[in-house]
Amino acid sequence: MKLTDPTQTLAALIRCPSVTPEDGGALATLAEMLTALGFSNELIRFSDAGTPDVDNLYSRLGSAGPHLMFAGHTDVVPVGDAAAWSHGPFDAEIVDGEMYGRGAVDMKGGIACFVSALARLIERNGAPKGSVSLLITGDEEGPSVNGTEKLIAHAARKGERWDAAIVGEPTNPDQMGDMIKIGRRGSLSGTLTVEGVQGHVAYPHLADNPLRGLVTLVDGLLDPPLDAGNDRFPPTNLEFTSIDTGNPATNVIAARATARFNVRFNDIWTADSLADELRRRVDLAAGQTRLRPGRDPVRCRVEFDSRTSPSFLTRDEALIGTLSDAIVEATGRTPALSTTGGTSDARFIKDYCPVVEFGLVGKTMHMVNERVALADLESLTGIYELFLTRWFDQQPSGAGAR
Repeated sequence: MKLTDPTQTLAALIRCPSVTPEDGGALATLAEMLTALGFSNELIRFSDAGTPDVDNLYSRLGSAGPHLMFAGHTDVVPVGDAAAWSHGPFDAEIVDGEMYGRGAVDMKGGIACFVSALARLIERNGAPKGSVSLLITGDEEGPSVNGTEKLIAHAARKGERWDAAIVGEPTNPDQMGDMIKIGRRGSLSGTLTVEGVQGHVAYPHLADNPLRGLVTLVDGLLDPPLDAGNDRFPPTNLEFTSIDTGNPATNVIAARATARFNVRFNDIWTADSLADELRRRVDLAAGQTRLRPGRDPVRCRVEFDSRTSPSFLTRDEALIGTLSDAIVEATGRTPALSTTGGTSDARFIKDYCPVVEFGLVGKTMHMVNERVALADLESLTGIYELFLTRWFDQQPSGAGAR
C-alpha cells in the first residue's frame, strides 16, 4: 500500500466492516499503517455496565513537544438496506471519480487523509520536530461511553499532554474549505411527564386528559425563545422528539403522557442554569388552565438525563489561524468559523487542549451510497500537510506539552 495516496489508505479502512460496536479490523489496519510511519501503538478495550465493549487506538510519533493530536473514529453507522446501495457498502469501489463506502466521509476519509499527509511530510522532510498522536475510537457512533472520553483520560494518566488537536469530522457543507468548527453547542435531554386520570372519552368530566396538560407545558417550554444567540453561537433551540401515552385505544383517555426533548444550547447557559429555567417554565405553565377549565394545576414533573454536554469555544489563534491559512492556500476559500451542528468527541478533548474540527464535505454521511470525491481526498490531504508543516514550524523548538 502506498501510504502517501489517500485513495489507497481510505480503501483499506472502508473494507473493514466496523459498524458500531464491531471493529471489523479497522484499528489494526490503521495501526499497521502508522507502524510503517514510525508510530508506537496502544490498542485498548474499555468496558462499562450496560454498554458494549469497545476497542480504541492511541498512537504516537516522537517524544518531545510541541505535541499535536489528531482525533477521530473508525466506527460507522449501519448500512441500512444493503440492496439499495449502488455499490457494496464495504467494497470501496470507485466510479466516476468517487469512492463509495460506509464511512467514506464520516469519518474514515478524514483519518486516511491525515495518515497520507503525514506520510508525505515524512517522505519529504522527515518526522516533525515535535510529536504527533492519533486518538481513534470505535465508539463515536454508539453510546460514546467506552471511547474518546475514556481513551484521552487513560492517555493523560500515563503522562500524555497535548498542545492542540484536530478532529477530522466532515465539517464542510458544500465544498472543501467552507467551514472549520471552532466550538459546539451543549446538549441537554429531558423527559416531561404529566399525570392525568384515566377514563372514557364520552365522560371527560370524570377523567383528566394528560395530553391537554402536556400541550400546555410544551407551549410554555417553546415560547418565548430561550435566547437570540450571540456573536459566537446561534440561538438555543429546544426540540420535542417524542410524545407517548402507551394507550392503544381510541375511546380511552390515558392516565399519563410523556414527552422527550433535547436542547442544543449556547454559552449563554450552563446545563444547570438551563435546567433551572426549564423547571421555572414548567411550573409557570402548569398553572395555565385554558385547555383544562376549572381544573387544578397540571400534575407534572421534568427529569433531565445525567449525561450532558457543555458548550465550548476554542480561541487558539495558532491553531485556528494556521489551519485557516492552509485552507485558503489550498482551496482559495476563506473558511467560516462555526459553532453550528450537533455534538462531537471534541467535547471531551476541549478539557485537555485547544481543539477544532475540519474534514471532508458531509453531504452523504449516514446515507445510502455514502461516497467521497477523490478530488476532495486529495484536497484534504494537501490541507493537512500544509497545516502540519506550518504549525510545527511556528512552535518554539522543544517547547510545549510532552
